[in-house]
Amino acid sequence: MPAPVRSFTSLALIGSLALVACSGSTDDSDSTSSADGYPVTIDNCGREVTVDAPPERAVSLNQGSTEILLSLGLADRMVGTATWTDPVREGLEEENDKVERLADNAPSYERVLETEPDLVTASFLGTLGEGGVTTPEALEELGVPSYLSPAECGKGDATSEDGSRDDVLEIDTVYQEISDLAEIFGVQQEGEQLVEELRSRMEAAAEEAPGGDVSVLYWFANSESPYMAGCCGAPGIINRTLGLDNVFDDSQEEWPQINWETVATRDPDVIVIGDLTRKSQTAETAEAKIDFLKSHPVTSEMTAVKEDRFIELTGAAMNPSIRTVDGVEQVAAGLRELGLSQ
Repeated sequence: MPAPVRSFTSLALIGSLALVACSGSTDDSDSTSSADGYPVTIDNCGREVTVDAPPERAVSLNQGSTEILLSLGLADRMVGTATWTDPVREGLEEENDKVERLADNAPSYERVLETEPDLVTASFLGTLGEGGVTTPEALEELGVPSYLSPAECGKGDATSEDGSRDDVLEIDTVYQEISDLAEIFGVQQEGEQLVEELRSRMEAAAEEAPGGDVSVLYWFANSESPYMAGCCGAPGIINRTLGLDNVFDDSQEEWPQINWETVATRDPDVIVIGDLTRKSQTAETAEAKIDFLKSHPVTSEMTAVKEDRFIELTGAAMNPSIRTVDGVEQVAAGLRELGLSQ
């Protein structure tokens, strides 16, 4: 998707934001730019991100990034969120209500600039990168720092728009994102507490591994050209934690699009279904996906479909985020309910 065309309105906004950035540089020593511990510089996907003071007007362009900020208690320092696949994570509803939603999907660049952000965060290159809402370079020209989830660092080109991974993603990368954002905002203690909580939950979930060979398939979205999980993204974290075998472990792509005939030949024991509330692909909800699988002449013959071996996950749990920990717990619970683990 080409970068948005800059209209007269957006140019005016850019000029306004640039003036704000410039005027901030002339503040005296009593300004927030002299806050203890600042400036802070973070190495982010091979570039340096520097903030001169704790951000007060952050915009998060993806749900995963948003939920980290909300979990760190930063709602009062956010002026916008966007690009949601699911309702906000349970327990964060009140904090989320404090922050304006700029768009359910990707917002325009102009809409982001209207908020006069002092930091922009994102979970995906498809949002904060070429062809997305904007780029780090464009924001940098305006004096606005940006932060991209380290889960996107080093992803290579592939036929899938989601890219591919040469190395498997580990949960430590999610912890790194939490720690980086906590340092940027000056809430390191809250970051440490959140990481420790997630570590403990992962350790507890690992004890519920099936203890035998169980094969799984992860279907995120789209019924015509379905997106299935490859080896090395967030579903890979779930698989390694619980000792499961992904039937498409032979693909390095994050979410390869695979035809149903090929899917049927892999015949997994369990199908993990993305239960999404957005409306940008076909068969978004778990109900729609299950109805499709049972009515399709090829997939209706699969073992998991015949035996109703489905586990539902939010789309957010299938992407690298704090929700991935939820996903580990939910898959473990689903396997117990299906009688496939102790």
